[in-house]
Amino acid sequence: MTVTASIYSGIKARHTGAADLGTPFMEIDTGAKTVEFTSGTTAGKADRVFSDERTLAASASENLDLAGALVDAFGATITFAKIVAIHIEANAANAADIVVGGAASNAFVGPFGASTHTLAVKPGGRLTLVAPQGGWTVTAGTADLLKILNGSGASPATYKVVLLGTSA
Repeated sequence: MTVTASIYSGIKARHTGAADLGTPFMEIDTGAKTVEFTSGTTAGKADRVFSDERTLAASASENLDLAGALVDAFGATITFAKIVAIHIEANAANAADIVVGGAASNAFVGPFGASTHTLAVKPGGRLTLVAPQGGWTVTAGTADLLKILNGSGASPATYKVVLLGTSA
């Protein structure tokens, strides 16, 4: 299988104020940055992709097993050795945050700094993390579970996930 991917990010903003003679402003434009991945397993490359839209019951969580339990769009079981990009998108209709990270055991640490660290994605929000120069290591059986938690105790929550990585 061949994988190619492009990840875009940037911020464009205009900050205005009030003054006696005119309206001062400041333009901020980081420019749309693109990180390109070609097919392979070395730096700047990826050969595995997992994507899905998932729904969690109220207060429910799930562990995405990055080493041997996820299935790609063609029905093949995926085993990631490294993750080079994580994208989580929380549905705008969710009642609470989608919380990413912090599996009770065998946690994928990746970009989180420690196994107990988490990131909260607000309803309608997106989280995109990219590590094109080597990625984050997945260790089967000891550091391969990416926990996703529905922060609402009252209603289901839906999210989209895309994981990009390598097999070696």
